[in-house]
Amino acid sequence: MNDFKKKIFITGASGGIGTAICDKFFKNNYTLVLTSSSQEKKNILKEKYGKDNYYYTINLSDSNQLQESMKEISNTHKDISIIVNNAGITEDNLIFRLKYEQWTKVIQTNLESNYLIIQSLLPNMISKRYGKIIGISSVVATTGNPGQSNYVASKSGMIGLYKSIALEVAKRNINVNIVSPGFIKTSMTDKLNENQKNNILSKIPMDKFGNPEDVANLVYFLSSNESSYVTGQNFNVNGGMLMV
Repeated sequence: MNDFKKKIFITGASGGIGTAICDKFFKNNYTLVLTSSSQEKKNILKEKYGKDNYYYTINLSDSNQLQESMKEISNTHKDISIIVNNAGITEDNLIFRLKYEQWTKVIQTNLESNYLIIQSLLPNMISKRYGKIIGISSVVATTGNPGQSNYVASKSGMIGLYKSIALEVAKRNINVNIVSPGFIKTSMTDKLNENQKNNILSKIPMDKFGNPEDVANLVYFLSSNESSYVTGQNFNVNGGMLMV
């Protein structure tokens, strides 16, 4: 594999799943181009992965800042061959209480950012006739979830977006896929009480939460040449909670 195929762009790099994805590619000698939402998180990433990788603080809900940052990244890193759009936020509320700001912030961060990032980095992939684009969606994109209409809409929108892009670039040797995790052990699941955990586990045939590495392993496969005939797919990683 040449050097062009060894540089990866990852959003949400400091989250639970994001960290597992970064670790997987770092261990396999990829150059990382990472984004996080704060200077503090960026410093932690820099300390962990060192000076030979690249770090950017980007507020994904600010489309103007994101576009400016992506111009710089696409010009500086024309050799990015893998995009992993992993960042996501929640602003939960029942629909009749959901504020417009909660709706727009989640849609902009979780969905619109994907469009802006892919549109910015895709031309370099097309010119090289090689690329892997992976979005991290969610099991609730298919099932729905009460109190999360904004989050579910953003994650469902990702699936439609990625399938459409997959069709547009399939002849250019660019693979575009979605990974939809179920309940994965993260700081979010750590906050659940025993009753909440048992209620969720009762819906999972494997009777356990997944690990962030379960998601990272699939992302790594979809970024490799072993998946060269796979595109436009939504892969569920959920212990059998949803079978489609």
